Amino acid sequence: MQAWDLTTIEAPGGMVDPTVLTTDDGARAIAIRLEPGQSMNDHQVRERAWVVVVEGRAEIRCGDRVVDGGAGTLVTFAPAERHALSSAEGARILLILAPWPGPGHYLDGETPS
Repeated sequence: MQAWDLTTIEAPGGMVDPTVLTTDDGARAIAIRLEPGQSMNDHQVRERAWVVVVEGRAEIRCGDRVVDGGAGTLVTFAPAERHALSSAEGARILLILAPWPGPGHYLDGETPS
């Protein structure tokens, strides 16, 4: 068993310094802290993504849909579904990606780190 207190994990640079908590059993869990005013611009990943707002508030966008998520909000995205996150006041986010790595995540010849 492994355990984390997601409210205390440091990410001094906010989203530019995410913390990979674990990569096990075909999934990856990542702790992300958005500083007030920070955003993760429109992007996509190869894996299914689960986003949990742990603390604070985050605006989660996917196309025309917008979720104003407070602590406890869970949103999921299909592989390759474009989305964006931002936080006016700051937030702690748990991101889970599965399966890890998703098909096509690594380019030919590239190896996971």
